[in-house]
Amino acid sequence: MTKRAERFLLLLTDLMTINLSWIVYSYFRLNVGIFKLFGEPSLYLAGAAIYAYWFLVFLAVGLYESWFAKSRFDEISTLLKTTFFGVLFLFAAIFIDDIQQGVASDARFLIFIYWAALFTFVGIGRLFNRTLQRKLLFKGIGRRKVFIVGFNEKGKEIHEMLLKYRALGLDPVGYIAVLPENVGKEHMGIKVLGRTNEIKDLIVKYNVKELIIALQTKHEDVFLEVLENTQELDVRIKISPDLYEIVTGQARTSQIYGMPLIDISPRLMPEWEKAVKRGMDIVLSLIFLIITLPITIITAILIKLESPGPVLFKQERAGLNGKPFMMYKFRSMRADAEKNTGPVWAQKNDPRVTRVGKFIRKVRIDEIPQMINILKGEMSLVGPRPERPVFVEKLSKEIPLYKKRLTVRPGLTGWAQVKHKYDETIDDVRTKLRYDLFYIENMSIRMDLKIMFRTVFVMLFGLGHYE
Repeated sequence: MTKRAERFLLLLTDLMTINLSWIVYSYFRLNVGIFKLFGEPSLYLAGAAIYAYWFLVFLAVGLYESWFAKSRFDEISTLLKTTFFGVLFLFAAIFIDDIQQGVASDARFLIFIYWAALFTFVGIGRLFNRTLQRKLLFKGIGRRKVFIVGFNEKGKEIHEMLLKYRALGLDPVGYIAVLPENVGKEHMGIKVLGRTNEIKDLIVKYNVKELIIALQTKHEDVFLEVLENTQELDVRIKISPDLYEIVTGQARTSQIYGMPLIDISPRLMPEWEKAVKRGMDIVLSLIFLIITLPITIITAILIKLESPGPVLFKQERAGLNGKPFMMYKFRSMRADAEKNTGPVWAQKNDPRVTRVGKFIRKVRIDEIPQMINILKGEMSLVGPRPERPVFVEKLSKEIPLYKKRLTVRPGLTGWAQVKHKYDETIDDVRTKLRYDLFYIENMSIRMDLKIMFRTVFVMLFGLGHYE
């Protein structure tokens, strides 16, 4: 089952079960016959609002994510907690409304009947979906190809486990070896197809969607090589726990049929936090653009008066997953700043910067137009600073895992900007990459708020470290 088909079936069953729960609740609340119930306009109007409410709640907590080969118990447990707290919110809303109306309604007590119906019906619908999905997996529909990296006892044990538990939906199609002498060997009919330095081409050739890494501890450098060679591919990576210390902070452990595996680079920020983060981006950037409108007008006039050329400076940057976009800034340099040099990094006391440009850089006014990029969804308020594609390609060849910065939406400010200075040398880039990776591994609303407050502090005292 494709992700699109899975989500469509989930949406369809949720639509039916959530509305069925509302009908049951309305039947008890209105105390009318079942046929008369369907003639009540409030049944449909309120039902539509209730469905929209639960859709947003389920979306926020990740109940519409792919639960490929995951425990049905875990999904039902998440559903139980979500519906319980969601119904408590409805209970509070009804209670407040009753106080304002000066009435004592039984609806707030009947709401628990609604919760029982909601959890039961939606739970049955989702169990049906997952059972159907597993049956399709057993029949060979929707299964994923997997490479086992490491031709050793651990790798062979994982191979046998995957064959034993077909419900995992993972089919081993080959081993990837570290040692050249293992190439061509096989175990249980599965051959060693190549070495780790060939893994990128092999993944594309065999259309593999999963990697399970079963390397020995002494091969830590090979593990990092695999991560670097696969970071641009749509492939999920799991490792055995022995290598956990290498990626502390990047991994989340899960057990599948008693086999402990660690997901590398999972989406550490929950869906509800992602939704809140994007909401903050939209609201705060819009407010900021409105508040700073007088500053924007004055800045545009001063730039135009001092030097010829456009007010806004547009430059291609690498965005989420490397997708290019045009980043906006107020022009702070001469219009022909790179005419003779080509793409170069800006320096702290760059001679190409104009007098107005020097001032607006110092007080960060030149960054205001990037609020437009944030509104468009090309950037976020907080994230790694977007780099030019030409430098991304250059730096990724010199610095391992540099492209990992592209796995999140770039930001107006970031942990690296409040902790380090301008990028003047390759060592500066390496240092800032460590800060960026720390942010990616620890992304949260709390972390974003902390960075925003520190950004305001360094702006007020002129201590910021911005490009």
